[in-house]
Amino acid sequence: MRHLLRLLLSALVLTSTASARPARPSSKLEASPAFSVPFIEDDVGRALSLAREKHLPVFVEAWAPWCHACRSMRANVFTDARLAPQASRFVWLSIDTEQARNAVLRKQLKVSALPTYFILHPDSQSAAIRWVGGASLAQLERVLDDGEAAVKGSSGQAPAYQALVEADRLYGREEHAAAAEAFGRAIAAAPPDWPAYGRAVESRLFALSMSDQHEAAVRLALDAWPRLGSTSSAATLAASGLDAALELPADHADRAVAVARFQSACQSLVGARERFTGDDRSGLYFSLEAAREDAGDSTGAHALMVEHAAMLDREAAIAKTPHERTVFDSHRVSLAVELGTADRIVAALLQSQRDFPEDYNPPARLAIAYRALAKWPEAIAASDRALALVYGPRQFVVLDTRINIHRDMGDAAGVRKWVGEALSRAKAMPADQRSDRTIAKYEKQLGELAAK
Repeated sequence: MRHLLRLLLSALVLTSTASARPARPSSKLEASPAFSVPFIEDDVGRALSLAREKHLPVFVEAWAPWCHACRSMRANVFTDARLAPQASRFVWLSIDTEQARNAVLRKQLKVSALPTYFILHPDSQSAAIRWVGGASLAQLERVLDDGEAAVKGSSGQAPAYQALVEADRLYGREEHAAAAEAFGRAIAAAPPDWPAYGRAVESRLFALSMSDQHEAAVRLALDAWPRLGSTSSAATLAASGLDAALELPADHADRAVAVARFQSACQSLVGARERFTGDDRSGLYFSLEAAREDAGDSTGAHALMVEHAAMLDREAAIAKTPHERTVFDSHRVSLAVELGTADRIVAALLQSQRDFPEDYNPPARLAIAYRALAKWPEAIAASDRALALVYGPRQFVVLDTRINIHRDMGDAAGVRKWVGEALSRAKAMPADQRSDRTIAKYEKQLGELAAK
């Protein structure tokens, strides 16, 4: 599922956080709005100790500051006053997956996509529930109810719930093929009014995508659409169905019909502002654009991107808070660069930089925009600001932009300098975040530069 994986799969290939200089995560963590539940931020030991003391399950938010869906959840869902009554049911733990102090838990939970949410048993720290991607308040409340029941052993003895508990256990361990099968058994055994149906379908769709079972994902999306097409699961269902259909072989008998069906579904939802966040609708646009590219319709894809960018501009203009507005920065930058209109996004990124001076994302994105505009001094200055703030695996994305700036300038010495800097940082990573693949990547680049 191209769009789903592009938007969710983290670039966390266990690359990096320590640089030659000490990494400095923001002490204020300005990306944190006023939550309606009492998150303990980046203190795993404290959260687990409190959970054992109170005999409560642990809700874990695995996120990163660069993740647009994470920031959408933090700005729109975790700040919703209607979530406040849930506060006492769990110990709430938020972990920034870029920080070295969270690397052990990230590995233990096998976080490979962002955002991911878990409900953990307080003693074993095993995952009773795992949810990948954003969620509406109603979807999150379903996760909370099912997670609490799983931890307390009160899910019931009905076959559907028994299969669901097993599926959640497998899904929490990222055994995707086995989890997809178990979710399938739960769905098949479920009564027509099963409350967990939407959650089970969405989880199975992701498990199928991760195990390359695209035909099964298409069938599931088609089967589930009559029940879920008018619910908060509809956007995920439509985009996932379209992405899975595009992954089918070109000569597959059902491909054309499935693509057309889910294109229509996505198109019907992109304007549904009252039902879905701008971030959700942006994901639908990406799937629609991929379908047009797949069909060889570059004109249609371009028109959709223009429409997509305008939608995000409107959403940013009416955002109630800087936290809500900055959610759209990453998609707005990528579209502006693709459309050749990077000059239009600079003012918005400068505003985000003023609003969040300790956040590395605005200057990192400004460097991308200025690079597209060939404004080299501005690009280098923005890159310097980002590199002074960035930490964790994301620093290598920022460094790659810096390397490309010098490459575009024709500055061979600058390219060698920054590839060498990236290699030094990669080698200096703590053991839990060190990536042999990242080290090999920069060693190869240095070798190629030396051979010229």
